[in-house]
Amino acid sequence: MFSDLPKIVDVVRAGFNHPRVLVVGDLMLDRYVWGSVDRISPEAPVPVVRVGQRTERAGGAANVALNLRRLGCKVGLAGLVGADFGGDALLTLLREADVDLESVVSFNGRPTSVKTRIIGGHQQILRLDREDGSPISQTQSARLLDAVDSEMERGVSVVVLSDYGKGVLSPHVCREIITRARAQSIPVLVDPKGHDYNKYSGATALSPNRGELARVTLAPSEDLKALFEAGEKLRANLELNFIALTLGEHGIALLESGNVSQFPALAREVFDVSGAGDTVIATVAASYNAGLHLHDAIQLANLAAGAVVGKVGTVPISREELLALLVEQEEHDFGKICTFSELLNRVARWRSTGARVVFTNGCFDLLHAGHVNLLQQARAEGDRLIVAINTDRSVRALKGPKRPVIGEQQRALVLAALASVGAVVLFDDDTPLALINAIRPDVIVKGGDYTEGQVVGADEVKSWGGRVKLVSLVEGLSTSEVLRRVAQSADSLTTH
Repeated sequence: MFSDLPKIVDVVRAGFNHPRVLVVGDLMLDRYVWGSVDRISPEAPVPVVRVGQRTERAGGAANVALNLRRLGCKVGLAGLVGADFGGDALLTLLREADVDLESVVSFNGRPTSVKTRIIGGHQQILRLDREDGSPISQTQSARLLDAVDSEMERGVSVVVLSDYGKGVLSPHVCREIITRARAQSIPVLVDPKGHDYNKYSGATALSPNRGELARVTLAPSEDLKALFEAGEKLRANLELNFIALTLGEHGIALLESGNVSQFPALAREVFDVSGAGDTVIATVAASYNAGLHLHDAIQLANLAAGAVVGKVGTVPISREELLALLVEQEEHDFGKICTFSELLNRVARWRSTGARVVFTNGCFDLLHAGHVNLLQQARAEGDRLIVAINTDRSVRALKGPKRPVIGEQQRALVLAALASVGAVVLFDDDTPLALINAIRPDVIVKGGDYTEGQVVGADEVKSWGGRVKLVSLVEGLSTSEVLRRVAQSADSLTTH
């Protein structure tokens, strides 16, 4: 999937090298009224929402800024809010997230854009919008552009224009920002709105969704080939480097000069698509600035968007969450069976996400329900489970020349297929002590037929603050017992 997954993990862990990104656009406050629905109103055929709680989140360009900040970037934000309760609430949320608000301008007479969503269970029942979508005045435009100039003088690596069509990013403002950024070789990425994309001419990239591009180009949204062709013409006419076209359940398409690449959606379950475009443009901006290959940047954005649409409401991605998703992707792409060095690298990446590492070991010859039960209990003790299995040579030394019944590669493959297992590694020593000392697990798990004093590595794991867990076994189930029954059955068949 990724060109160099360990490198991508390192870049994300490092906060994309902490660039300073300037976000300019429409600032909004998203309000949520959460409740339950258990009846229909007798006054009209509408659901009655029993209010439980109210929450407020940053929306629009403010959500782009939060996504960037949580990914580790330094963020300057330029836009307008009203001198009202909505503006105060939004600025409070942004200050708490450590977003630089020096270039946010407050005006009397123009309300802060506020969207209030009524949620019954997990279903949005109604949305109430309070806003003024008319173009901002010349005075307001001048103040905004002065603020953008000040931001660029302070040093900016990337500019993101987050256009929600609420009047801030007028054609004049967009053209001025793009011209000034290009003069300083600063890339400009745009999340567009409206029907006039000419105002984005000369930007580095656009990130429209399927419906937006179809409306602008008049191409049928259901015909992806026609849409891609229309998008490529638009890209060339506007002199863009690329277009990152979000396609909902079809993922993201990257339109470059003469080339289209599609990246399938990675969402496991979709609850709410609001804010997904903000996450895409923020992740692409951070990745682009960090020097990642454009395909890797789009893949990361796809991964991040797949996470946020699985949540209700506008929720930004975080660096820790993205790292955890990358670790899962690593298991998917490269499998769970590791060499010693691969395991150490993987454990380091797990730990960078705050994961607790569990370790167990054994021969696991002729895997049965008792093994599965032990591994499930072991996995419950932490976040990632490592299973170390004896090589064939090591098993013979322990069990005799007739064992193992199943070879080491087959045993490893079967274990790797279990959902509870995070990684499988072979060891050839008489004990796994060297492996335990190298991994330094948080928990060592063994079956209840052991005492703590018999567990290899028990003293060591406790010395670095870990613990030993002995779990109950399924009575009467062991590999030796299973093999005995098989032998009895074979003898019975022979005698009859």
